[in-house]
Amino acid sequence: MKHILVIRLSAMGDVAMTVPVITALVQQHKNVKVTVVSRPFFKPFFEGIERVDFFGVDLENRHKGFFGIYRLFNDLKPLKIDFVADFHNVLRSKILRTFFKLTGTKVAFTNKGRKEKKELTKLQKKILKPVKPMVQRHVDTLELLGFKVILSKIVFPEKPVLTDEFTTITGEKLSNKWIGIAPFAQYKTKVYPTALMQHVIAEIAKNKLHKIFLFGSKSELGQLKELQQNLTNVILVPNVFNFKQELQLIPYLNVMLSMDSGNAHIAAMYGVQVVTLWGNTHPYAGFVPFNQPMTNSLIPNLDTFPFIPTSVYGNKIVPGYENVMESIAPNDVIAKLNSILSE
Repeated sequence: MKHILVIRLSAMGDVAMTVPVITALVQQHKNVKVTVVSRPFFKPFFEGIERVDFFGVDLENRHKGFFGIYRLFNDLKPLKIDFVADFHNVLRSKILRTFFKLTGTKVAFTNKGRKEKKELTKLQKKILKPVKPMVQRHVDTLELLGFKVILSKIVFPEKPVLTDEFTTITGEKLSNKWIGIAPFAQYKTKVYPTALMQHVIAEIAKNKLHKIFLFGSKSELGQLKELQQNLTNVILVPNVFNFKQELQLIPYLNVMLSMDSGNAHIAAMYGVQVVTLWGNTHPYAGFVPFNQPMTNSLIPNLDTFPFIPTSVYGNKIVPGYENVMESIAPNDVIAKLNSILSE
């Protein structure tokens, strides 16, 4: 049995993107087991995947700073690691993988394509060409260690059984359609305007056989209630479920509507169809959710906003580009959702 250590410390969407890669790895290599090193909050992502263990890193205390990373190395040594795949490739993970390399362990790291992404986000008119997706970059990292992975052969996990504690809130999932909507993102440039999202939700909710689940944090409940508009078939997820329960619910969705954010990648790792709305970022930067067609990515009007993408993560404010999402017509979003729901 070969033991691979996978390092990906944050953020939520980035950690979620590693799940299909690791799942395909252990499915296609029966002599491999994996330990994932990440923040404890992300442990539920990996539960139930055969031969995958999780090590929660404590970056605030025990594993903080250089000596903390050395302490982490010593904490991991008893696991008898054969290979290290650094999917994060930042200072912390570089230090950790170097400790392993000095002991003779074979290591490889993900090339994030920073140079190509810098070219893609220049503030000028451009001919858009997609850079390599992050999930494929992780596959390349594993291949450097000698493990070939074919993502198209992945088998998605079976849906968990929904217990009474779920169905008393959601009702039974019969022939009706369940739609997830994750309306928020870390940066405002990636968030669809409230009034437009209200219109989308109200139109989809007109079909009373549809059940709509609004995802967000408890701190966003006020905004979610505004989007709910007192519609009886719209459920505020953080009001009734914790994070681990959300992960049990998501596989039952027929479609997830999300911004360019973590929820898109979480839904995709369960094989759910995902429609994404993009603001100042762009799917060509390599963060299209796993196994999703490019036609499910709705982008602003590039004739009006020719500099898009202006950044990879949406963290840069460009004058005149503050409201690019308003150029994505609600009717286009509704049409895309309905086309998937009618399948």
